[in-house]
Amino acid sequence: MADGDGLLEIQGRKRATQTASVSLPAPVPSPSMVPGASSLDIFSFTHTPNYCEENVYLLCKKLCEVGAADPMGADLFVVFISNEEKMVPLWHQKASIRNDGLVLWDYHVICIQVNASRRGKVFDLVWDLDSSLPFPSPINVYFSEAIQPMYSPNLVNSRLFRVVHAPLFLRCFASDRSHMKDDLGNWLALPPKYEPITSEDGTKNNLDKYIHMLAADVSANIQDLVHGVFSNEYGVLVGETMMEWFFSQIHQ
Repeated sequence: MADGDGLLEIQGRKRATQTASVSLPAPVPSPSMVPGASSLDIFSFTHTPNYCEENVYLLCKKLCEVGAADPMGADLFVVFISNEEKMVPLWHQKASIRNDGLVLWDYHVICIQVNASRRGKVFDLVWDLDSSLPFPSPINVYFSEAIQPMYSPNLVNSRLFRVVHAPLFLRCFASDRSHMKDDLGNWLALPPKYEPITSEDGTKNNLDKYIHMLAADVSANIQDLVHGVFSNEYGVLVGETMMEWFFSQIHQ
């Protein structure tokens, strides 16, 4: 699919819109600055293309099970990235055909781990199975290289971030994968081989409640955000300019 601004190609559910008209030099990916992180490489995790929400669900469970995170996931946060237009730019994405890895997703999902200890040092880490950056990446590296400031006046909507505490997400998330079928019931992308994820209370599908985002719902009160992320089933909505500050205020 294309429009007059040179935005090309939309792929399936995670609609990857490639940009052909804007060319910026790609930031050089930093070598991993997280000592000891290589003990869990990216191939240790289940990854089904175009099902990032399920990939991150399983990633959180794996980190807890192998001792790389708190057993209950208290140090993990699931982050949905989208906006009202469902068009959010991210760099260093493996799905990109560009040198700088730029893709416009309808939404994307990552995991952020706070106060992760690696060989006596403490980091806030981003785990993104779809990124070509070091896995995991320190949060400041990921934000400067994968998020980046908005680069084009054609992209008028800043990215919004729904931050959900992992213990709540692991109990409450559900997806019947219906968003990945067309009007005739055909798969837009092949589903994972395991059964669909249901919530502890038997809910079959609530994915839309995570990816639906309105700028008007973003709170500027950092205390409300920090309190809400630990108590709200669907987390809190954080604006682009507040994300790093928000995570600097979370202490487990």
